[in-house]
Amino acid sequence: MEEEIPMVTMWGFSTENFQRDSEEVSSLFGLFEKDLFAAITRKDELLRKDVRVRFLGRTSLFPEKITQMFNKVEEMTKGATKYSLNLLLAYGGRAEIVDAVNSALNEGATEVTEEMLSKHMYTAGLPDPDLVIRTSGAKRLSGLLPWQTVYSEIYFVEKLWPDFSRGDFGDALRFYEMAQRRFGK
Repeated sequence: MEEEIPMVTMWGFSTENFQRDSEEVSSLFGLFEKDLFAAITRKDELLRKDVRVRFLGRTSLFPEKITQMFNKVEEMTKGATKYSLNLLLAYGGRAEIVDAVNSALNEGATEVTEEMLSKHMYTAGLPDPDLVIRTSGAKRLSGLLPWQTVYSEIYFVEKLWPDFSRGDFGDALRFYEMAQRRFGK
């Protein structure tokens, strides 16, 4: 099954993950650095596939070397238009809302509207997700995009992310196809 899905957003590291054991966090940073280096060295592949990569969250909380790599990947893929890969790193839904409100207030807002707040979210300019796939058997979103997922269809699956297969993805897409999307109407 080859699906043409133009935008995927994945959560890779929450704001709460910084509270984990320092060795575990350091190990995760090492993985991010390794994967970012691989992406940078395979630049031609990303560009050939026309994938724009964005890192959304409080990314400045990462070590400077990793933050610079985030910026390099974003810069080298900014012209891509066919696909978008959004990676939520140092992301928390409540933190995003707080940051959006503070950003609006810093611009001089005295009252915040939904439209204004949307323009200050990390995902500003991106469409809200149509489908959220939650692995691990948990029946909660754990702070994933609370503003943007108001009308998203949510598919829960028992499998852990590493075990999630192409067939499982097909099941999620069939679930979505069966949904009657009313957007509150």
